[in-house]
Amino acid sequence: MDLWNQTTIKVFLVPGSILLLTLVLLDYKLASIAASVVIFYYLASFAAGLILAWRFHSTRILFLLTILALCERTIALSPRVADKGFAPISILLPLNFVVLAFIREKGFTTPAVASRSVLIFLQSVFLGLVCRPEHAAAARLLQCTLLNRHWPAWIKIPQLGVLAFLLCLGVLLLRFVLYRKPVESGFFWALLLTSRALQLGGTGKPATAYFATAALVLVASVVETSYLMAYHDELTGLPARRAFNQAVLELGEHYAIAVVDVDHFKRFNDTFGHDIGDEVLRMVASRLAKVTGGGKAYRCGGEEFSVIFPGKSARDAMEHLEFLRQTIAASRFRVRGRDRRKTPRGSDRRRIAIKRRSRAATRRAFQRPGGNVSVTVSIGVAEPSTKNHLVDQVIKAADQALYRAKERGRNRVVMDTSEQARSAAAN
Repeated sequence: MDLWNQTTIKVFLVPGSILLLTLVLLDYKLASIAASVVIFYYLASFAAGLILAWRFHSTRILFLLTILALCERTIALSPRVADKGFAPISILLPLNFVVLAFIREKGFTTPAVASRSVLIFLQSVFLGLVCRPEHAAAARLLQCTLLNRHWPAWIKIPQLGVLAFLLCLGVLLLRFVLYRKPVESGFFWALLLTSRALQLGGTGKPATAYFATAALVLVASVVETSYLMAYHDELTGLPARRAFNQAVLELGEHYAIAVVDVDHFKRFNDTFGHDIGDEVLRMVASRLAKVTGGGKAYRCGGEEFSVIFPGKSARDAMEHLEFLRQTIAASRFRVRGRDRRKTPRGSDRRRIAIKRRSRAATRRAFQRPGGNVSVTVSIGVAEPSTKNHLVDQVIKAADQALYRAKERGRNRVVMDTSEQARSAAAN
């Protein structure tokens, strides 16, 4: 699977990079914007984020927004904190991003809410202690300089804070590379926007606008996550059934729809296990994602996939589907591990032994020389006709063509017979 495919790049860059770039370009104009507009933007962003985080059961986003709001308001409303507490805030804030990024999402359960609340409370106590006059030495320690020479004077964030931001940004970027989810991208861009807000001193209209935009990025990550859950299949990475249903509504008069089914998938699953079955689905999906001819693949459930060819006839799509079938049939992968089910004692021993012999026979049917395993698919394809002019009818015709492909021995592409007859008549 490509590390930086089109979907991954889109998830990473949109909307975080766009919002950051927009603010940077408008940086010099932020101070001239009316304070009421900035405050409204700030309140709307945080309110929307808190509501969506609560509605979608995301404690990580909700508590991160809470921490951002507390930091911004604390710096803006407390001169003492703005002076002595700026250094600890610049260190603790990026660390909170990383901690919440690694915490497993468990919804609004009592332990989850309690643990995150304690995290905020302990940091508030620490910040309060550092800001007290008798702990001035601790405040100076957090403001210490690691590099006395060649340190740019325009950087307002203390050196320990800059180090914390850089390390945490690197960790968050690594998490996105590993997981490639909108929330990971949102954490990265929100932290980058927050660093800019603190670089501006954490107070004033420009800094408030950056804090608000950081909240907006987190809001967008929640929305994008819910979209991906509804429209993308997590196992294969292909668009899911709901995306397919939406796509067929946008089709014109000329199109072809193919239904693809993995041959003997249930037997394969029973023989090699569900983990290997998932690997098979991912392999097939990776080939389907590269289908030629302008087709787009979808996972419609189980081992069934669909491919839509806008503007193509069924006969035009046949060439690309046949190439796809051959590509999948030529693919090989090695099954690792063995069947380690324990044979029970007693009267069930004979029955289990029979099942194991059956599984062994099925393994031999799938395996090829060298210990590799082959997988094939059957495909049925149809297009609108006088008989099948509705999308549902075309899908049903493609299903019937798929059924005939399986009847004829599987591992083949079959076009709807009514389309074959019509094409023959046209010729």
